[in-house]
This record gives sequence, C-alpha cells and structure tokens, in this order.
Amino acid sequence: MPDLDNELAAYDKMRDELEARSMGKWVVVRDGQLVGTFDTFDAAATVAVRKFGRGPYLIRQVGAPPVTLPASVAYRLDYGSDKVRV
Repeated sequence: MPDLDNELAAYDKMRDELEARSMGKWVVVRDGQLVGTFDTFDAAATVAVRKFGRGPYLIRQVGAPPVTLPASVAYRLDYGSDKVRV
C-alpha cells in the first residue's frame, strides 16, 4: 500500500525510542508524525478513525514484527470495471 510508505519510514525512525519507552503499546502514525501511544488497539483505532476517517494512517504495536497483508486485503477489485483499485 504505497500511501503508507511515509508512515512506515517514520515509524522505523522512531522505533528505538518507542521500544525503549512504549514496548507493547499501540501507536498511530500519520503524515510522518506520532499521533499518540495507546494501551490497546481499540483505543488507537478509535482515535485514528475519529481524527482521520478511513486513513491512510499506521497503527502498529511497538515491538511486534511487521504484518504482511495478502493481496486480497491490500487491494480491492472494482467489480463494475476491469480495473483494480489500490
């Protein structure tokens, strides 16, 4: 998902500090900035959706390995045409 490249790069730059201070917490990153640190995924998602709607933004648990999404989740087909939406 190309729209998340900026958020992933920003998270990677913050990783050492986040792991030192917030291991196991959930973070929201948007526009290359840390939006907040949360105790649960639900709390992080609630704030992200309230502030930014559908996104894009990154929600990640500090210290967890990266998740690879299957193509069926990362891309959705527009069944009304022959195009794939990203």
